[in-house]
Amino acid sequence: MAEPVHGPDATAFDEVALEEVVTFTSELIRIDTTNKGGGDCFERPAAEYVAERLAAAGLEPALLERTRGRTNVVARIAGTDPTADALLVHGHLDVVPAEPADWSLHPFSGEVRDGVVWGRGAVDMKNMDAMVLAVVRSWARQGIRPRRDIVLAYTADEEASAEDGSGFLADHHPSLFDGCTEGISESGAFSFHPHPGMTLYPIAAGERGTAWVKLTAHGRAGHGSKVNTTNAVTRLAAAVARIGAHPWPVRLTPTVRAALTELAALYGIETDVTADGFDADVLLEKLGPAAALVEPTVRNSANPTMMEAGYKVNVIPGHAVAYVDGRVLPGGEEEFTETMDLLTGPDVEWEFHHREVPLQAPVDSPTFAKLRAAVEHFDPEGHVVPFSMSGGTDAKQFSRLGITGYGFSPLKLPPDLDYGALFHGVDERVPVDALHFGVRVLDHYLRSA
Repeated sequence: MAEPVHGPDATAFDEVALEEVVTFTSELIRIDTTNKGGGDCFERPAAEYVAERLAAAGLEPALLERTRGRTNVVARIAGTDPTADALLVHGHLDVVPAEPADWSLHPFSGEVRDGVVWGRGAVDMKNMDAMVLAVVRSWARQGIRPRRDIVLAYTADEEASAEDGSGFLADHHPSLFDGCTEGISESGAFSFHPHPGMTLYPIAAGERGTAWVKLTAHGRAGHGSKVNTTNAVTRLAAAVARIGAHPWPVRLTPTVRAALTELAALYGIETDVTADGFDADVLLEKLGPAAALVEPTVRNSANPTMMEAGYKVNVIPGHAVAYVDGRVLPGGEEEFTETMDLLTGPDVEWEFHHREVPLQAPVDSPTFAKLRAAVEHFDPEGHVVPFSMSGGTDAKQFSRLGITGYGFSPLKLPPDLDYGALFHGVDERVPVDALHFGVRVLDHYLRSA
């Protein structure tokens, strides 16, 4: 690549990139990378698709697997300042399952209809994968280099345990990420319209931790017609009901405090989130639809999701199992453990089925300021606010390498398109105009990063 061209307006964004981002999104969707969990996924064709296009841009992508077919792609773009910290840009190639009968268009058609790209992965997150590809290839055509090294990682297995994806890369190939101090990935910088005339762009600066729990109740097996005071199903059901009904207390992290402060200011609400007696629930009620950005992250949570017991209606089983999707705030791990001990009681055992750390990233950092500026450059009427994700991303695994993660996959969406409902939902889709916006914003940010 040639010498760098710095600044957002140093060169006009080429039309080829705007065409390619749509093509790449559509074609990646057509590669079925459904992750059913338990190792049932095959990302290799999508990884090869990405690697071929990176190689055509002059990069040297590495294809890496822990398990055959569970392929990751990593490549590095050399920056012009060898003393600068590197930046990680990552996206996952797998998607959650989709039932074609439920969809208006086939979920793996990648069809572009009426200015919209349809299919599983359109927002989670083959759109971002495509946007990054389009930007990198545009730079290659124009001879542009970034100031700092940029490491690109396209991962497997994010929609399950990440053991074959970012976890494998962080644990077994850490040298590929040498120098990376920060990273950007999914679930941030999308437009959100809480009220007519107001557009918010939440940028993620934190994630709740994953605390998936397995409950096991033991009892005395026997005939369903007999009295049984040690029924495993009854014991389990009681514990599950207690967990599902538990009112978790408010615990405000720095990221959430910043989010509430900025949202309150936008709504003209005078409040001090650090004051004694501050009531987060009262403020959330005043924020109306905008509260949806913050409400899931003011508390720990534990939602029962699965139960397994018995094999015949007239047989009381000797044991019963349930699973709970727990999410934990930074600093909330001890509270979560103590609460589960209390709610399960003496007759039900519990253990972590899958566990990952919560994350926080500073919202007063130069990086966040540049992310904010990139969005506002292309939508001056929009308002960027920090927020914390209720769920999690591959940033958890990359944090093992000391990489601070932000959620930044920019999209400008129409008010009537419910972005949140599209994640893992039916009729997942993304407007072509939103992809074009995202490419421009990413190009702007990555040049200035």
